[in-house]
Amino acid sequence: MSAVAPIGAETRNGPRSRKGVQTRARLLDAAKEIFEENGFLEARISDIAKRAGLSHGSFYHYFDSKEQIFREVAEVLDDRLAEPMESVVLSPDADADPRTRLLTALQRHLESYRDEARIMGVIEQVARYDEHVSAVRFARTKRHREAIAHSIRTMQRHGTADPTLDPVIAAAALGAMTERFAEMWLVQGFLECDLDDAAETLAALIVNGLKMTADKRESRRRRRPVRAT
Repeated sequence: MSAVAPIGAETRNGPRSRKGVQTRARLLDAAKEIFEENGFLEARISDIAKRAGLSHGSFYHYFDSKEQIFREVAEVLDDRLAEPMESVVLSPDADADPRTRLLTALQRHLESYRDEARIMGVIEQVARYDEHVSAVRFARTKRHREAIAHSIRTMQRHGTADPTLDPVIAAAALGAMTERFAEMWLVQGFLECDLDDAAETLAALIVNGLKMTADKRESRRRRRPVRAT
């Protein structure tokens, strides 16, 4: 999983040395595997330590509890799944048009979710009763929804999205559709489909829902001939 991520000083126990960071990463990777295999409730700290090649007591040098290490695993996975939205769709430096960026981000998001479906199933379950996991995911989702709503407003100003839509509601609805679809498909197995087909269908639903059109100003700039000097 390559799971080390700066979650905050309050969740970092133990030494800050390179060896300590590597050992902590081994524990996070081991914990992810144990949670995938056994679920959260049946997972044991002794099993996590053994999988990481450490003693039971060594675990507490880096983490306070099973809950703490699970929460960090969940945060790292949520960050990974959210990365395409931040680096592709919302990137101010992206060259591709919004619809192309959207399709690329959806493909990468679904690929990551597919690769991590087992642990995501556990995270989805725990988030329903663990207030910390739920709160962290809610805060991250809120930030993403706000960024998407801002993007929709920008498209509306440029005349490339339906101006009658409420950006906040649209962002929440489309985001929920994407996230819930991935869980139903890849975790619960409610349907079978090709990943590219799924990404293209989701992209089409979003494009049609927002009534996205090409930016005429950008099209004119691209067609404008370069004058010889």
